[in-house]
Amino acid sequence: MVNPPMNMARLAAVDATQAARLLSEARDATLAGQRARIAPRPVIEQSWGRMLRSGVDPDHDFRSGLLSSDEVRRRREESRLRHVLPVLREGLLSVADVAQHIMVVADADGRVLWREGSSPVLRKADGLGFELGADWREDVVGTNGVGTPAVVRRPVQVFAAEHFVRTHASWTCTGAPITDPRDGRLIGVVDVSGPLETMHPATLAWVNSVAKLAEARLRELHRDSLERLRAVAAPVLARLEGRALVVDRDGWSAAVTGMPYVPRVALPKSLAPGRRWLPSLGSCAVEPLAGGWLLRATEEPLGTVTRIVLDLARPGRSTLTVAGAAGPWSRELSPRHAELLYLLATHRSGRGAAALAGDLFGDPSRTVTVRAEMSRIRRYSGELLQHRPYRFREDAEIEVLLPDDPRDLLPSSTAPAISRIRSIARSGGPAAR
Repeated sequence: MVNPPMNMARLAAVDATQAARLLSEARDATLAGQRARIAPRPVIEQSWGRMLRSGVDPDHDFRSGLLSSDEVRRRREESRLRHVLPVLREGLLSVADVAQHIMVVADADGRVLWREGSSPVLRKADGLGFELGADWREDVVGTNGVGTPAVVRRPVQVFAAEHFVRTHASWTCTGAPITDPRDGRLIGVVDVSGPLETMHPATLAWVNSVAKLAEARLRELHRDSLERLRAVAAPVLARLEGRALVVDRDGWSAAVTGMPYVPRVALPKSLAPGRRWLPSLGSCAVEPLAGGWLLRATEEPLGTVTRIVLDLARPGRSTLTVAGAAGPWSRELSPRHAELLYLLATHRSGRGAAALAGDLFGDPSRTVTVRAEMSRIRRYSGELLQHRPYRFREDAEIEVLLPDDPRDLLPSSTAPAISRIRSIARSGGPAAR
């Protein structure tokens, strides 16, 4: 009989000391390969499993080198997180200081770029290596409120001995990922941390709400930048004949003429002026504009896709790379798009909307959601994907890069089809590769 997971938030709110003791017992049992009296929460148990498989030492407080002050400054200046610091400070700092917490903001690489709050708690954080420039990726320092939310792509509260490394067991931290609304790419994590006795069950919802406010601010800034580009684009497009559009540096459309509106065009990482082939437009003449690009469609035939690489090897950082006669392009994928493309890569003959809904949700009737997501994928993939049923082009070579251990496949996914693959791997059976 499987022991039920602990309701850590409820128990810690009543008796933090008892909750910490039970968590310590659960952690010790798990590390010894035994069944705990009270099972850890699934998100924590799965993280512990990743740590054991990756070789993180639970009894060794490993700290990689701190970034230099110049490197921290450079990353701050280049990070879009700097635009939402006022939102994060307003939403978190006043309460955090009173509650003996600190606010920590890390980039997508897990590097601490900002750290503010209670002075005594900041000094305690120094003792844990929770300093500016520190590397708090999950596979470096174990289960924690910065690295774990970055991997599973959702808010996580880590209390006491839920931390994988023993020396962090006196700490509680709650982190939420912040994604770039332009492309769904992870840009960082905001975390509220403090001594374990300061834990509060409402902290998870609080931190997540502020992270969502930060993402809303980024959407607002993006809309403003598109409006500025639209003002530049209007007189340019007015002088042109044929099909053309103006996009920003990330491919979002500001204005269009002679063709239906396309919300976004997938651009290669290093776009340059000249004749180029783009997935959703075909052959285009590319010209630079202030803050974006002018794309003028031509009538040349579409380029041939020769190789598709779906890289799922890094937890939380999935990418799609396409190589063809017109050169390669690459895109970081949202967790949902990574799931769908993986399912299509393993079903080369195709998958209908009902089948994909069953794979993702265990409910074949949820076809509307699947069709909406597939429509978004096809906006940037163009003829890479076909439909009725959904499938990759038959003439494309597809390579899927998976984690060394199939149990680490798409760790943020709760899709039944993905969970089955991980379960087969846990039981020692063959797993799809």
